[in-house]
Amino acid sequence: MPGRFGSVITAMVTPFRDDFSMDLDGAQELARHLLENGSDALVVAGSTGEAPTLSTREKEDLFRAIVEVAGGRAKVIAGTGTYGTAETIELTKVAGEAGCDGALVVTPYYNKPPQRGLIAHFTAVAESTDLPLILYNIPGRTATLIEADTLLRLAEIPNVVGVKDATGDFQTAGRIIAESPSDFEFLSGDDWATFPFVCMGAVGVVSVASHLVGPQIAEMIRLARIGDLSGAAKVHASLLPLYRALFITSNPIPVKAALEAAGHPVGPPRLPLVPATHEERQQIERAMRDAGVL
Repeated sequence: MPGRFGSVITAMVTPFRDDFSMDLDGAQELARHLLENGSDALVVAGSTGEAPTLSTREKEDLFRAIVEVAGGRAKVIAGTGTYGTAETIELTKVAGEAGCDGALVVTPYYNKPPQRGLIAHFTAVAESTDLPLILYNIPGRTATLIEADTLLRLAEIPNVVGVKDATGDFQTAGRIIAESPSDFEFLSGDDWATFPFVCMGAVGVVSVASHLVGPQIAEMIRLARIGDLSGAAKVHASLLPLYRALFITSNPIPVKAALEAAGHPVGPPRLPLVPATHEERQQIERAMRDAGVL
């Protein structure tokens, strides 16, 4: 069954103007497009949304703008995790006041807390809010892994409702799916891992590629869920070149270039990220053609 936030959750990019100011009108336009094209819910101000370059005021404005577009018909999940517990609690409060339906809380990055620090951090955030929280386990960006024992302990907290897993560790994922509470939801944090994770019991994906191929990803998950693994595998294989192209350099550089090529320009990334090179754009557009996007 789909999770509480649906099966295809798009980690939405944040549109900027050419002067790097945030484009709220563009964000609302993109949100409408995504919700009409396969997305069940949106993550706003996550890593794909360039959260480290957004001010607290910009995040609040973005939360409110996307909640307005969703209009109660779709869920909005705010990216509120930072490397400081107090700031994470404050951003989560801002998200709740803006009307968001949940929060995605990434592992504190850079300061590399021990596992007992992670337990203290996530517990403090959970106790500060009534919002359902999805923990985000992405050691490739944070330098810290939420270990399985830690995650299973955190899963017992009532409003810690799921994990976005970007570890690529299928063995540990299987343990978490098997041993966590029945209402704790496992979400793939990598597009390429969605098919195998869904086969293992994941409820869906927090996706980058769904900016471009949301309906195809939704169909793949549906086929896998009803047991048509051959059909799901065929869709999965057709999308693999696009998945790879969207990560040929730091996310969200490629997906912003891809959206421009697809006729949905969202402006440049903010420094320290830079626009895709000509060669990268060629590779991205070739993969888009192969996937039927162009």
